[in-house]
Amino acid sequence: MSYDCSFLDSLDLDGDVSYGDSARANHAADWVAQEAGLGVTPDAVVWPKSTADVSAIMEAAHEHEVPVTPYAAGTSMEGNAVPLFKGISMDMTKLNDVLEVRPDDFQIDVQPGIMGNVIDETVGEHGMFFPPMPSSANISTIGGMIVNDAAGQKTVKYGEVADWVLELEVVLADGTVIETGSKAVKTSSGYNLKDLIIGSEGTLGIVTRATLELEGRPEQIKGGRAVFESMDDAAEAVFDAVRSGVDVAKLELIDPLAGEMANDYFDTGLPDASMIFVEFHANHNIEEEIDFFEAILESHDVQQFEIAEEERMDELWAARDELAFAVQQYDPDLEPRHPGDVTVPISKYPDIIRYAKDRAEEHDILLPCFGHAGDGNVHYAALVDPDDEAMVAAADELYDDIVQQAIEWGGTATGEHGIGMGKRKFLELEHGADGVQTMRAIKAALDPKDILNPGKMFPETEEEGVRMEMPTDD
Repeated sequence: MSYDCSFLDSLDLDGDVSYGDSARANHAADWVAQEAGLGVTPDAVVWPKSTADVSAIMEAAHEHEVPVTPYAAGTSMEGNAVPLFKGISMDMTKLNDVLEVRPDDFQIDVQPGIMGNVIDETVGEHGMFFPPMPSSANISTIGGMIVNDAAGQKTVKYGEVADWVLELEVVLADGTVIETGSKAVKTSSGYNLKDLIIGSEGTLGIVTRATLELEGRPEQIKGGRAVFESMDDAAEAVFDAVRSGVDVAKLELIDPLAGEMANDYFDTGLPDASMIFVEFHANHNIEEEIDFFEAILESHDVQQFEIAEEERMDELWAARDELAFAVQQYDPDLEPRHPGDVTVPISKYPDIIRYAKDRAEEHDILLPCFGHAGDGNVHYAALVDPDDEAMVAAADELYDDIVQQAIEWGGTATGEHGIGMGKRKFLELEHGADGVQTMRAIKAALDPKDILNPGKMFPETEEEGVRMEMPTDD
């Protein structure tokens, strides 16, 4: 149903409001939802410019029981920003300032609409960086990274975004503004509301300010590539390297099919083989870690291992950074069906790669596999002819099988993309009915009218038009 959002005109906002067709259409979907034709056009779009704007909009929306879906760069992968119940799309991209840099404390305060690469450019002047930044930093906002608990190539050494967020300012569903966390590097004070907001995908509150912890840039950075005869050898080498405690900052796996796609897209000249891309960060003795890593590779029949010259480092990582685009453009007759990002305990990493490739072969489906191997994360995409119903059904079965197997092995349906629309059906399988019911109780307590990004996360919202049934006092 559509909602009357004209009450927005009576608010004293610094930001902008639009009911125009173009603005509304531009906020109907995120990247993957748009490709899949799953967009839902909101009734209005607002661009707040301050915390006060966000608070006023939420207070009024709560009073009128109008859904509000936060929106930023629109580059999420699971329909996280799709306004399933129309209402208001709240575009956070005008809240995009660096508020303060405190080099002595290794901290930066930012607004949520700032792009990730701008943060690194800003703190780079002080010899620092934000370690968990995903490779999509130049097209993603920090607010989106926080509410999806994003991660990236350096997670194996530095952890995920959640590990580097110190404090958040958050506007709740009724317009209340709270601060969570602390600028101290640790706190035991009260419930950990900060981590409750991180990863909540805009269903519990809207982040309006974040204090991030920073790291000094390492004095030594070296990266390279290892080539293997088989995927089994490459995946086993990843497991052995992590188990052995090699101090790597990036450890990425690329299968031969993904390498072929990268070559087609970039003309990179990658070998037609299974590969590991690796990067080392250190302030001293980096050669010792490289030698340690090479010794492990040799026990897994490595065919070639080379460390890139410093001037070739960007070229080395370009193929990996843009693989999602390479997969999308590979065959004009085929489309990626689902953006998979399961994560498993590192001991199961070789098994999940083997399982995914074997099942794809059984279904005769092209399934490139690549990902942040060092933390057990694998990305994959089943390529299908969208007009071939049998192929689409086979791809859906393949996707479900891989997710279910990852969960069975103690892993997760999503390592960094979030639940959104695409993975709601796996929530109970992963967390159990009681676990999901606890999540529902939290949602009901913080958003009793279910106006914040309704339709996301929970399995009962799988059917279009079904919002959460909140408890009443009756």
